[in-house]
Amino acid sequence: MKILFATSEAVPLVKTGGLADVSGALPLALRREGADVRLLMPGYRSVLTGAGDGWETVADLALPPFPPARLLATTLPGGLPLLAIECPPLFDREGGLYQRRAGEDWPDNDIRFGLLSRVAALLAQESSPLGWRPDLLHCNDWQTGLAPAFLAASGGGAPTLLTIHNLAFQGIFQTGTLARVGLPWDLYRVDGVEYYGNISFLKAGIQFATRLTTVSPTYAREIQSEPLGFGLQGLLAWRSRDLTGILNGIDEQTWDPARDPHLPRRYDATSLPRKEASKRALQVALGLDADPKAPLLGAVSRLTHQKGLDLLIACIEPLLESGLQLAVLGSGEPELESAFTGLAQRYPGRAGVRLGFDEAFSHLVEAGADFFVMPSRFEPCGLNQMYSQRYGTPVVARTTGGLADSITDAGAGPGTVPDATGFLFRDPTPEALAEALDRAVGAFAHRRVWRRMQRAGMARDFSWDAAARTYLELYRSLV
Repeated sequence: MKILFATSEAVPLVKTGGLADVSGALPLALRREGADVRLLMPGYRSVLTGAGDGWETVADLALPPFPPARLLATTLPGGLPLLAIECPPLFDREGGLYQRRAGEDWPDNDIRFGLLSRVAALLAQESSPLGWRPDLLHCNDWQTGLAPAFLAASGGGAPTLLTIHNLAFQGIFQTGTLARVGLPWDLYRVDGVEYYGNISFLKAGIQFATRLTTVSPTYAREIQSEPLGFGLQGLLAWRSRDLTGILNGIDEQTWDPARDPHLPRRYDATSLPRKEASKRALQVALGLDADPKAPLLGAVSRLTHQKGLDLLIACIEPLLESGLQLAVLGSGEPELESAFTGLAQRYPGRAGVRLGFDEAFSHLVEAGADFFVMPSRFEPCGLNQMYSQRYGTPVVARTTGGLADSITDAGAGPGTVPDATGFLFRDPTPEALAEALDRAVGAFAHRRVWRRMQRAGMARDFSWDAAARTYLELYRSLV
């Protein structure tokens, strides 16, 4: 089966969030299952330089009203074919993928990702300039959402699948964008691209794609109603029969405590006492008391309202006073950064914070913490809860999105759920989070129960191969 996987970012070339992790891992897993997958991306400067010198021009693209462009091809490590759209006026620039350095959106994002969508649609049609034509076009998030609309406007092509990674980002632009990207005005209607007087790239994809997926089964249900539908809940409910939630996977080669180069001592489910070396290293790195018996809570996160870190600030002090330790790595909203640094100042030896992001240190937090916290108000999938379980670190998390789908709650008392891997709470309140943390601290005191929880988490299959097989079944049903 031939699949064109269109995305705006992918590791290891360029990343702003979880979309890049999916785009870097899922196509490779699909290829391991026998699919002929090719990745299509914008030709950002980092993509054209990061993929090496093996580029060849495979097509000149004249697609007015877009600027002239070229389609380049190369092969990434692991054997994944990469197609990149070289268009310097749109993609060769300083700053971020979607924003200027000052944090403002690029004013021509509609044209930039309109071109990405247009090229994806072209390659999915019989008029494709390539000798290779996909059986299915897999689009991802709003940046490729116009591709199904372009196909609908031109009479069709290969079936399309749109994956919604985060519905909060929808690619909303003024109506003049229709002319700027060359879509006919008759698509500006309620059952088209119109969205409350503007147009939405994501709504276009939801409206016109053959099938829809999102990144966890629970999130697929949540986005069909308020508040997580973000204005699209009616359309998503209408298309509910075409919507499937497939839980993301993780890179089990990179996130493996038995081979992780960032840990002072490697371990697996049969050698969990070695995990204590990472706890000591984490305590030293953040200036925490070197107490092996103190329960150590870890967090690696964007410090934002969505991630629920304000709930942690509101309830953590009594726990710190009773002996809990806290290790935080992240950055985000200034008021939350200040709150966590203030916490570390008030509780020296108990709370430690490192602002920013450090990949190696994130591995140490996952391994060194006794348990991990993710109090998200919403979480389409989440990855850290999977990393934590793989590292024998039970998770305290809210029952939303992929957190609910990937964590088995321990129940009311230690040992009541034999295969438990964490502690879930429902309401996004400090009181509910505090109750879950109390349960975690209580379970930590029962070493036999705790070891069983650790091993249950480490036994979970969060590989991309499992997700790839589910995607392939869905692809086959469309083709």
